[in-house]
Amino acid sequence: MFRHTPDPEKAVSTAARLCYSSLDIDDLKEDVDKRDQSAFLRKIIALGHQSVLEHASYTFLIEGISRVTTHQLVRHRVASYSQRSQRYVREEGGFRFAIPPCLQEDQNKLCQFRDLMAHIFELYDQWVEDGMSQEDARYILPNAAETKIAVTMNARELWHFFRYRCCQRAQWEIRALAVLMLQKVIFTSPTLFENAGPLCLEGACPEGKMSCGFSSRVKDAFSRLTTLTERELLEQLNCLPFS
Repeated sequence: MFRHTPDPEKAVSTAARLCYSSLDIDDLKEDVDKRDQSAFLRKIIALGHQSVLEHASYTFLIEGISRVTTHQLVRHRVASYSQRSQRYVREEGGFRFAIPPCLQEDQNKLCQFRDLMAHIFELYDQWVEDGMSQEDARYILPNAAETKIAVTMNARELWHFFRYRCCQRAQWEIRALAVLMLQKVIFTSPTLFENAGPLCLEGACPEGKMSCGFSSRVKDAFSRLTTLTERELLEQLNCLPFS
């Protein structure tokens, strides 16, 4: 699920124009409403006037990701987070978990992984039934456990987030999340985010010898964000989760 500031591009454009306009607020708003703001938005972004991007915010209600990913996600501190509690919400009937894609290539390890998850839940369920508090029983739950989280970021922070988490060198699960978040916001705010994505879209790869080596494929995928399906996009960027 996805929500955002009403008319985010007009909100940003109005804030930016206010800095340089002698018009009263009502007249300024009317001026913004009656004119296409695309060229102006491109200009302020190119000039690096990024503070005005903070007037547009976007909220994502995310599920199906692991606590491995949310531990990385909350390192982006200019954001608001509300995560499902393992202290108050009991895992019942088994818990969902993320599976690293590499396990698809090794059925023996995949079976071991699934068996371990099942055993962990059996112990968790048994301990809670025996009277252990959920806040203590949760210590046995793995990083792979699925979680749900609400995330709100402004457009400026999203640009920063996309630069680093859409990179091919980012861990596969948060990379998949970032790419799909970008695909969402670009439909809502196409001008604000038309050049957003990993740093290699802005010039040479900053990773040097650590570069992924797939810049052409990456640039092609991000140039087609609005035409590729979610699955096609994640397949091209090699971050399709295995479930």
